[in-house]
Amino acid sequence: MLARVGVFILWLIHFLPFRAIVAIGNGLGELAYRVAGERRRVGRINLALCFPQMGEAERERLLRAHFRMFFRGLIERSILWWGSAVRINSLIRVEGVEHFDAVKGQPMILLTPHFIGMDAGGQWVAQQVDTVCMYANQKSRYLTELLLQKRARFRDQRLYSRQQGLRPILKGMRDNLPFIYPPDQDQGVKDGAFIPFFGVPAATMTSLPRIAQMTSAKVVPSITRVLPGGGGYVLTFYPAWENYPSGDDVADARRMNEFIEQRVLEMPEQYFWLHKRFKTRPEGEEKFY
Repeated sequence: MLARVGVFILWLIHFLPFRAIVAIGNGLGELAYRVAGERRRVGRINLALCFPQMGEAERERLLRAHFRMFFRGLIERSILWWGSAVRINSLIRVEGVEHFDAVKGQPMILLTPHFIGMDAGGQWVAQQVDTVCMYANQKSRYLTELLLQKRARFRDQRLYSRQQGLRPILKGMRDNLPFIYPPDQDQGVKDGAFIPFFGVPAATMTSLPRIAQMTSAKVVPSITRVLPGGGGYVLTFYPAWENYPSGDDVADARRMNEFIEQRVLEMPEQYFWLHKRFKTRPEGEEKFY
């Protein structure tokens, strides 16, 4: 019942002007920063690990800014879920679209790390082409079904749960559907390895090079930046990676982490710092959280 009430409020919010929606998201972020003690603790640990050279007060300002950004992203989904295609596109400026167009119609992996604006960029892509992607089941079946419905608003989007494995993903890619892939969270090391992320060993999936190898896909990084105030978003496509995969999965995963690090340094408040990125530790190493 609570989830349904929250979704109804979110639906009402999408009728508001964009600047008002931004203000609501920022306000909720400020409130959450004060009351969400456990998430605040996780964020502090992550930032201390990744930016040890940064002063504590500066890291705290960064964490506070991230809370505002995180809740902006949540509230602005009201537009992505119920706004018209015209309204969504009016908020998104696209850079480097030639890199996307150059690979369109061929096997492609859109590397889409966990930045706040990723869903906005995903909705732009979904208006251009049919895609294939994975999703994580929510605790609430209602929310899972809602997310699936809203992510598939445009064209033919094929969404598969992680429990279904890679087989349907590979089939979609063989039909030349771009695979939207965010492989930069801690999912253990069963299908990965410990790769440095800002100098800290992090459980990192090595599936990106393996999928690229199996499908002969080009990897095209895709990052969406949230602009200040009511400025909307900038979706940037980067050139397809050359000599990828290299045949060394660990080296290729390191290349992915290094690319993400570079983008984090450009907008550190917009990366997902509230996720326990370093939860899985090498054997014998003390846990951070």
